[in-house]
Amino acid sequence: MDKIKIISITAIVIIAAVFGFIYLQPAKNTVNNIPSVDYASDPVPDFNEYERVQDKKRAFFDYLKPAIASQNEYISTVRALIVKYQQMHTDGQAYSESEQEELDWLINEYRVTNSEELKPVFTELLRKVDVIPEDLVLVQTANESAWGTSRFARKGYNFFGLWCFEKGCGFVPNRRNEGASHEVAKFDDLTEAMYSYMRNLNSHPAYKDLRAIRLQHRNAQKEVTGHALAEGLSKYSERGEEYIEELRQMIRVNQSYISTEGI
Repeated sequence: MDKIKIISITAIVIIAAVFGFIYLQPAKNTVNNIPSVDYASDPVPDFNEYERVQDKKRAFFDYLKPAIASQNEYISTVRALIVKYQQMHTDGQAYSESEQEELDWLINEYRVTNSEELKPVFTELLRKVDVIPEDLVLVQTANESAWGTSRFARKGYNFFGLWCFEKGCGFVPNRRNEGASHEVAKFDDLTEAMYSYMRNLNSHPAYKDLRAIRLQHRNAQKEVTGHALAEGLSKYSERGEEYIEELRQMIRVNQSYISTEGI
């Protein structure tokens, strides 16, 4: 998979001006001990076939939950590897060539500023490499993809409103402004799309508030919930605080369909 630049559709004006674009790198890596995620290439179901809203919501969430769980399991495994390398550094153990390659890969993958002093590197890696609550992912995907019925979701697994900026990398929007060159990103499967979305939240400067809130809850031994982390998503949409409240309202309304337990 080639590198492509991606960003939230609704956040493009704000983030492009302030932060620049992020680069998607492949989940299938060549580093020895960092696991690759199994790819799920099942076609997207036709959620328009459900007449009852309740059935549609249940089917939509049931479709996405395994991919969310898989990605969070992957992130947890990578996080454990970082903790291992942090402890090795604390104990004064030297890294092997392959271990150093793994650490370098993680630093690059999560956009961490490298330095000879590794303590702040590990601090930043652990701030970034952490799971995303299931309830937040579910309501964001529902919001961005019209409950899985948008053509970008149906034909390209893009449930997240992600843009790309290389010709042919995705779909040309029907209402693209004159002179614009962006496309709506197209993914090969749900796993690739979910990986890209979670890595976006975990690495892009636009979502540093989300990561700060998550860390605060971790340090206080409090639940990390979608309701709490939604506060850090004001830059995901140009609607800002209105978008945050909409996500929180969706979590409240759909509690019977989604897991709202903390992580």
